Amino acid sequence: MKTQITELFGIEHPIIQGGMHFVGLAELASAVSNAGGLGIITGLTQGTPEKLAAEIARCQEMTDKPFGVNMTFLPALRPPDYPGLFKVIIDSGVKVVETAGNNPAQWMPMLKDAGIKVIHKCTAVRHALKAERIGCDAVSVDGFECGGHPGEDDIPNFILLPRAGEELKIPFVASGGMADGRSLVAALALGADGINMGTRFIATQEAPVHANVKQALVDASELDTRLIMRGLRNTERVLNNAGVERLVEKEKALGASIKIEDILPEVAGIYPRVMKDGDISAGAWSCGMVAGLIHDVPTVKELIDRIMSEAEAIITRRLAGMQSA
Repeated sequence: MKTQITELFGIEHPIIQGGMHFVGLAELASAVSNAGGLGIITGLTQGTPEKLAAEIARCQEMTDKPFGVNMTFLPALRPPDYPGLFKVIIDSGVKVVETAGNNPAQWMPMLKDAGIKVIHKCTAVRHALKAERIGCDAVSVDGFECGGHPGEDDIPNFILLPRAGEELKIPFVASGGMADGRSLVAALALGADGINMGTRFIATQEAPVHANVKQALVDASELDTRLIMRGLRNTERVLNNAGVERLVEKEKALGASIKIEDILPEVAGIYPRVMKDGDISAGAWSCGMVAGLIHDVPTVKELIDRIMSEAEAIITRRLAGMQSA
């Protein structure tokens, strides 16, 4: 399948694996790229330029296909060494960067000078238009269904994607609720040129996370996520568990007076405990509503091949059949 996204990034299938903390490592990124999609290493999981350089080199040993690096800009008590991390990305020859969080404008000149394509994650059309203005090559439009940070507008993809299609000149992919061939065809119909999947890729054999995490996604339904940190205007969609229930109770009790320090036990340092150790009830970890569509743990290649074959069947048989009828 050829779309503006496959042409832009030099990939076979219009499927991108989004950056995910303690998930987007070389094993998963290379598997996605080898299967014809675009794999993404999560830069901030590595933390330091030296570790990121090593992870990129490890991925380059596992694939000769294009892959990218995610760089997320969020408020932090001790900000990461962004200049050092970007220098590593450029020096390593990576040609795609996925940015997320705050505006990446200050980094755009050095990325463009290095010939790097930039795709920015947005939860609102106004943010996507800003990304277009500052020179991003594409955007990932994240609907309210998505895991992680869905923004504060609460607009689902059936509205957000057509609105993006009305306004944007650069190509975009759909993120949030993407899981299978139906997702891909729907996204294309609504104006996108591909899909970005996060949660669905966690439940694959190559995802470098504990088996408990993958089983939790298989067991979960579309009703099993919660929105947290709304009062802090840093809303995050997470999988419900005992730690999240404690956090939600704190939010109810403290109301408008809540501070990030009040919920640190449920959000700080959680990802290693969940993803590495398998303690899935330790606290808050990102998960999309798409968990309700996850029923197995295939290899990455099996998943991507299945998505593409399903999409082709829907387009050439079901939809074409309706037209001829």
